[in-house]
Amino acid sequence: MLATLIYRSRLNRTLDPSQLTNLVERASLRNSQLQVTGILLFDGDHFLQVLEGPLASVNAVFERIKRDHRHGNVVELLRDFAPRRRFVDRGMTLFDLRVMKPAAALRAILRFGTLRYQLASIDRVYKFIRNFIASQNNNDRVRSTSPEHWCFVCKTPPFTHTNAPVFTEQPCQFAFQPIIEPLRGNISSIEALIRGPNGGSPLEYFSSIPSDKLHEADLASKAWALAMASRMGIGNHKVAINLLPMSLVKIPGAVDILLSHITRNNLNPGQIIVEVTEDEVISGYEEFTWAIRQLRAAGIGLAIDDFGSGFAGLSLLAKFQPDKLKIDRTIVTDIHLHGPKQAIVKAIIDCCAELQITVVAEGVEKVEEWCWLEAVGIERFQGFLFARPVLNGISPINWPHRISR
Repeated sequence: MLATLIYRSRLNRTLDPSQLTNLVERASLRNSQLQVTGILLFDGDHFLQVLEGPLASVNAVFERIKRDHRHGNVVELLRDFAPRRRFVDRGMTLFDLRVMKPAAALRAILRFGTLRYQLASIDRVYKFIRNFIASQNNNDRVRSTSPEHWCFVCKTPPFTHTNAPVFTEQPCQFAFQPIIEPLRGNISSIEALIRGPNGGSPLEYFSSIPSDKLHEADLASKAWALAMASRMGIGNHKVAINLLPMSLVKIPGAVDILLSHITRNNLNPGQIIVEVTEDEVISGYEEFTWAIRQLRAAGIGLAIDDFGSGFAGLSLLAKFQPDKLKIDRTIVTDIHLHGPKQAIVKAIIDCCAELQITVVAEGVEKVEEWCWLEAVGIERFQGFLFARPVLNGISPINWPHRISR
């Protein structure tokens, strides 16, 4: 099976570009021995390389490249399969865009390749090549992520208490996790994450409930979440609670019930954010729309949780324009290494900017992920990098501080 892989990277400044020709010659020989062919484009700052060959060989070459200190910010752009090679002559051929005009470079690559111009004009690989050539010297193409520029200082949240013992009759527990604005030193909100009676997963808890009682239990559990948040003495900070969409549809007077829970615990509706999950297909859109209007009218905030992981994300975004949109961790994980994820997140950011929706990145665990996401304009984050969820309490928060040099 013939695999195709495209990546981009940034030149490490410890490498003299005049050495490139010799380095490419040696790499070309190694690639040829593995039956890997392709081309390498260089614009003075960045590389774009196309690798074609047997899947195992292409993966082996790419793993070596990722370990090579002469490359920085290695980002995978495309993995695909093809019936034939586009570049067959050598293990790797260098096209130096510093000495070639864009039109001449593209013509040279087309002559070197196996596809005729009419086919190359619609081929995805050639589209990546044309885009790279057209945008050469654009230093924003690959953003720098430098973990060594940051240290983290752990601080206790400014709440009266950092734990909230469960009530005797409480059927479930909650783990609390902050959503923060790292560079502003601000806690945006704390999310109450439901857990089973013994601290087990949400799935464990909900699987123990009869299906016809699921939404009733879901809504009722928010009373305990709000009571625990109140016990911690959160002041004016906001609390985010998760609701299955159909809990707002199937439970008569769901919004009024929620408002009574809020009032009983000495909180105000403006402190509450309802995070609608994508884990459930929404039926009864008219009833759901009415419930959302009631939430809005009461002053309760609305967020789409786990955006990109479930059934209804785009539909919810189109119909209800929430206050916040939380990008799912499956998109966030290793985003600094993955071009398709980067393109998706940039599109989400552009869309939300048009609609004045705040974007939150979930599941951030690595400094590199946070640096990339912050660089493209996201300001609010949730994840192990900053604070882990703590059962019946909230942990100290790791705040980033730039290391002065």
